[in-house]
Amino acid sequence: MASELSSLPTTMPNFSQDGSDQLHTDTPLIQLLSVSKTVLFQAVDLLDNYLTSDEQLTLSSKFLPGSTIGKHLRHARDHFVLLMDCASVTPPKTLSYDTRSRNTPMESSRTAAREALMETIRQLEAVVPTAQMNTPITLHAVTPHLQEFQTTFGRELWFAGLHCVHHWSMVRVIAGELNVQLTDDFGFAPSTLVYQNREAPLGKAKI
Repeated sequence: MASELSSLPTTMPNFSQDGSDQLHTDTPLIQLLSVSKTVLFQAVDLLDNYLTSDEQLTLSSKFLPGSTIGKHLRHARDHFVLLMDCASVTPPKTLSYDTRSRNTPMESSRTAAREALMETIRQLEAVVPTAQMNTPITLHAVTPHLQEFQTTFGRELWFAGLHCVHHWSMVRVIAGELNVQLTDDFGFAPSTLVYQNREAPLGKAKI
């Protein structure tokens, strides 16, 4: 199974010799694209180099009841997919993060999870560079009361990345239950690492 996973194609960001991202520009949207890809590649790295069986995706956490690594990977990816789908339609654009698929193959298969994450990275690469930071979006949310908010594409792309880090922190907890030791920066927000005088992982990929 490990050979099957590593045989799947991976497109990583290009880095210069000093470690800086060659795709980096002063454009905030491209910076957000880099952040989004980096957090998703962290999950790909988890699948390639840390998890050794599909069963590890479905272990029910003792500390986070109802949680599995597979569920967190799927849920975090869903937000990016829903936003990219929203960005790809003609205005007016509406978005609901409550419209999600559950019990998908990526929740129980490392191969399916890797394929889904890589497809989302490719979707980001296709959509974000031609999008506009301030494109208006109407966000629908169930709280449980139906709420409606006005937001922008840039704000939601930022949210999707930070939301992803939040779920990676819970993946870290479950990985600990499996005696799987992840890298120090997995599941920590950049602001936390900066506060601790450590290099923020979202500035450059470490995989």
